[in-house]
Amino acid sequence: MGTQESNEETSGTGAGGTGRRALLGAAVLGAGGAVLGMAGTARADGARHGGGPESLPKPTIIGHRGASGYRPEHTFGSYQLALDMGADIVEAGDLVPTKDGHLVCRHEPEIGGTTDVADHPEFAGRKKTKLLDGVSTTGWFTEDFTLAELKTLRAVERIPANRPHNTLYDGRWEIPTFEEVLRWQDEQTRKRGKQVWIYPELKHPTYFRKQGLPLEERVAKLLRKYRKDRRTSPVILQSFEPTSVQRLHKLVDNPLVVLLSSANSRPWDFVESGDPRTVADLVKPAGLREIASYARGIGPTLDLVIPRDAQGKLTRPTTLVSDAHKVGLILHPYTMRNENPFLPADFRKGTDADAYGDVFGAYKAYFATGIDGVFTDQPDTGLLAREDFNG
Repeated sequence: MGTQESNEETSGTGAGGTGRRALLGAAVLGAGGAVLGMAGTARADGARHGGGPESLPKPTIIGHRGASGYRPEHTFGSYQLALDMGADIVEAGDLVPTKDGHLVCRHEPEIGGTTDVADHPEFAGRKKTKLLDGVSTTGWFTEDFTLAELKTLRAVERIPANRPHNTLYDGRWEIPTFEEVLRWQDEQTRKRGKQVWIYPELKHPTYFRKQGLPLEERVAKLLRKYRKDRRTSPVILQSFEPTSVQRLHKLVDNPLVVLLSSANSRPWDFVESGDPRTVADLVKPAGLREIASYARGIGPTLDLVIPRDAQGKLTRPTTLVSDAHKVGLILHPYTMRNENPFLPADFRKGTDADAYGDVFGAYKAYFATGIDGVFTDQPDTGLLAREDFNG
């Protein structure tokens, strides 16, 4: 997911709940994590290569940027842990290009917050201010680095105020390329004896196309190289820009998903082309029918499924789930996180920024709407919530 997420950058301070989190981390790495991973494997037996996303367990648990609640996001450490926990799909890749045309996995093209680039004096002169989808952004950008230069950097935790324990792993992993992810997927599929699914996102396609670094053609070329460009291929592609998904529809046969931000927002490709429609228009029956003509599903923000009131508490669900299902679209909303600041106000416990709230209660409310799956930073929690919900 990208900067379009309504709750994406919420953070805070405080050390409450850290003891409980340390115990959870130990369990994840010990027998408890192994048992959970086996359970997830057993439930995913139907998701062998040859079936579409509908063949996966429901609600489908998607490891958001891996298991980013426990490891710095978009690293092989995070991806691997998501699989070990039993995630049905790993969102391996928010795809952005390098100066020399390679695709790498970063949350955003600006990498000051997700790598140690600021600690590299040789790159001090690369710091710039750019207009990224209309927002003035200062930092270091992947498109100003060659792949070889990016490989000298190491990943760090993006939201340390909420995830102080993840900083333990700062500097451990490098930036993966999309091609490395595709090879890793094949390797893990062989080792585990079950098909591993990935869910890469194309980031800021219009922005990069204007720079002469179009994403869709590069993604399609790699998928064709690894024979993963088919309708039943275990690679779901997503983007916040509908025209990017339409372009992909013409290049590959993979299942495609249109990501949807807040109701009053406009996809950036719409802004650039002068299309006046907002996300509110896209989630109306006519908008959903149009999306269904070229995509398999939608990835709405959770607030489009159940809005929050002025106090941040959940209200009544919208008709989005039933409306989308009527036109044959699956729904994979984003993003479930265990920490208080990311939960609806009625499911928070205390005020500490890194303490866990009643996330199981929140999962139950969202699952009850009939969503087909959900992105989560803590796949183990999502799998337990599904087990509770399915009985």
